[in-house]
Amino acid sequence: MWIDERYATRRSFLSQTAFGVGSAALAHLLMEDGLLANPGNTIAENLPLNLNARKPHFAPKAKAMISLFMHGGPSHVDLFDPKPDLWRMNGTDYAGEVGFSFVNRASKKLFGSPWKFAKHGQSGTPISELLPETAKCVDDLCVIRSMHTGHNGHEVSIRYFHGGIPAVAGRPTMGSWLVYGLGSEARELPAYMVLSDPGGHPVDGTINWSSGFMPALYQGTVLRPQEPRILNLDPPPQIKGTVQQQNLALLDRLNRRHLAMHPGEADLESRIQSYELAAGMQTAAKEALDVSNEPAYIQRMYGLDEDATRDYGARCLIARRLVERGVRFVQLFLGGQPWDNHTAIRSGLADICRRTDKPSAALVKDLKQRGLLDTTLVHWGGEIGRLPVVEGALDANAGRDHNGQGFSIWMAGGGVKGGMTFGATDEVGHKAVENVVTPNDFQATVLHLFGLDHAKLAYQANGRLQHLADGRKARVVNEILNA
Repeated sequence: MWIDERYATRRSFLSQTAFGVGSAALAHLLMEDGLLANPGNTIAENLPLNLNARKPHFAPKAKAMISLFMHGGPSHVDLFDPKPDLWRMNGTDYAGEVGFSFVNRASKKLFGSPWKFAKHGQSGTPISELLPETAKCVDDLCVIRSMHTGHNGHEVSIRYFHGGIPAVAGRPTMGSWLVYGLGSEARELPAYMVLSDPGGHPVDGTINWSSGFMPALYQGTVLRPQEPRILNLDPPPQIKGTVQQQNLALLDRLNRRHLAMHPGEADLESRIQSYELAAGMQTAAKEALDVSNEPAYIQRMYGLDEDATRDYGARCLIARRLVERGVRFVQLFLGGQPWDNHTAIRSGLADICRRTDKPSAALVKDLKQRGLLDTTLVHWGGEIGRLPVVEGALDANAGRDHNGQGFSIWMAGGGVKGGMTFGATDEVGHKAVENVVTPNDFQATVLHLFGLDHAKLAYQANGRLQHLADGRKARVVNEILNA
């Protein structure tokens, strides 16, 4: 074989001789061991490395998703899952087995909710007095009361929810899988956007929106929590207009020439896509992120006129504006884990509800009045719940420890039935006992709503086909879906 000496590197030599004696010998050995794939079992190629809109596996119900992720473990028995027996047995010892995260403050004394529940809407769904605005749109919500991770820790369950496998970091999150499978309807905005909190990153940091083994093109684009939410959108005055367009055109030609000499370089392809996206964002992003032109009644609905709700309300409003403009997946996070009420739950839980209740409900109501709720899936929930027993003493400083055995989330729109509850925990809210839903079931259901089969959506990496649930048991929860 002749090799041009100008390109006679070790890498080029191996690539040019890949079909030589070595590969023939390897094929022979694989065939003898029955490990050589037959033509009917060939690993499919990955989808094209771009954000062009792609056809789903079947007709979708949802086109976009907004995930309101509540780090720390919202207390389901104080918010969505009323337990009269828990209050009746308040202060008595729980007879069941309990796994504690903080043994030094562990107690088996049952802790009845300090807050009242009432039925709301035509559905009569019970909601805690801590969530008065959510209660007003309960007929649009499906409250799942039987979530189960089987793990009490934050990070292990967060990674389960986002990446499909408990505890394993470095996997693509659900947003990455959606963007990989479907691309984007927005040509001048990122397909996957993350709205961060002024208080800092959530627990587990950037892993929450990682693209893992997929190219960086599919990871979440993080917006700053305050203005300007994206830095350096405006070019310097001296190169605005024609000069900038000429520079960008030249850069594009150089990049594509370099790519032609190095085909298959995922990082390079992602960078080119990012350059093109950044150019379009100079005008599109500024317009999408500017809520000042929204009508005053909309700003009030989201709580922009109140100190407690202004920040989260602005981000919920931006999320609506982004999906209006074709963004596929938007996720809102809170700094740290404010739902982690180990102590002083009476004040701590009330405070975080005050921050998030009105904006979350406004998002659902606003999407509905604009005709967007039918095709936009909204998710509200954390990675775990809280135990029905008290952490510490039954006093003013009482709290609740972690509970991944049973907890609640809600979903709305995007093909999900409204005005219903699904699943159940036991009589005190400790364990999911009816219609148990795992994070993998949740993921399979979300993908299904977008017209994707979780078992077919695959990415070849690390020598094998990878899936979101990655071979773990996962089912589409058809009972909560519209026909």
